[in-house]
Amino acid sequence: MADTTPNLRLPYILPSQAQKHVTHNEALLRLDTLVQLAIDYEGAAPPASPVEGSHYAVTGTATGAWAGHAGTIATFQDGAWSFLQPNTGFLAWFKSLSAIRAFSGTAWVTPGLPDILTPSRLGISATPDDSNRLSISSAASLFNNAGAGHQLMINKAAVSDTASLLFQSGWSGRAEMGLAGNDQFAVKVSADGGSWKTGMSFDGAGRPSFPNRPLARAHRATGTSSPASGASTGFTTLALEQGGVTLGAAVSGGGNALVVPASGIYKLTMMVSVTSSSGHTASLRRNASTTLLSLSLPSAAPLTVCASTLASLTLGDTLTFLHAGTAVLDEGAGRTELSLQMI
Repeated sequence: MADTTPNLRLPYILPSQAQKHVTHNEALLRLDTLVQLAIDYEGAAPPASPVEGSHYAVTGTATGAWAGHAGTIATFQDGAWSFLQPNTGFLAWFKSLSAIRAFSGTAWVTPGLPDILTPSRLGISATPDDSNRLSISSAASLFNNAGAGHQLMINKAAVSDTASLLFQSGWSGRAEMGLAGNDQFAVKVSADGGSWKTGMSFDGAGRPSFPNRPLARAHRATGTSSPASGASTGFTTLALEQGGVTLGAAVSGGGNALVVPASGIYKLTMMVSVTSSSGHTASLRRNASTTLLSLSLPSAAPLTVCASTLASLTLGDTLTFLHAGTAVLDEGAGRTELSLQMI
């Protein structure tokens, strides 16, 4: 029969043994050292002033009182050092690391995670909660392929639910892409995190739409008019509008100026119809000062002319017509009108 137990190497009290209390107390001291083991620090040199009952992991080329005891647990007890050899699989709490480590047989190592891990919440340098069950705080995140491609799947339960990527600034939403409230893939933006505008969306057939792209067709009410030479005219009707195009201030020759809703490059198409003309020129003007496009109508009637141009316009610019010569304009949609489209 062996003199010690196989795992913790506790000494047995043997038959006819004298001073059995010595053996018993030695076993208690070993239990006190190894059970609920807490390591003060790991190193090769003993501390100058060890605390009674403290434990240390001896590593490297041990020196001083620890010389020759690398790989053991050093315990300072009753004013002297004692050394115990840990077995493979022993666990200890390392105070300086605030972590549990395991003895591999040669060194203390951090235990690896199991191959399959299903925690209810996981935080990586961050604190998860019931809504954000996976929370990561990092300069970057890498999702690499495992031999071929890589898919990131975001699933929702019903059409009216949301499956999207939300981009924030200071924890306030600024952009979102995905299926938000329907099954159309959309890209939305917000200036304040509360009011959202869809910049682009695709239906199930892949057809795109741009609901906030500035677009308009503007004309006067159906009928005729004879603006005086040098008069400015505007519009009364938006036959087509999206993206915030509006009618602004009244123009002296009739109608209202067309107001540009956003800065950018625009395609402008101007069409003028006359029932009679003595030689008339209609010019499209920005802010009543800069000519963007002109149409000349000779002395012939009836006549319709059309032309297009590209122009850089700024938020708040106004568009009006300036007339020279005399003519009777045929007003209304498809006759005398202005089409505007941001490109």
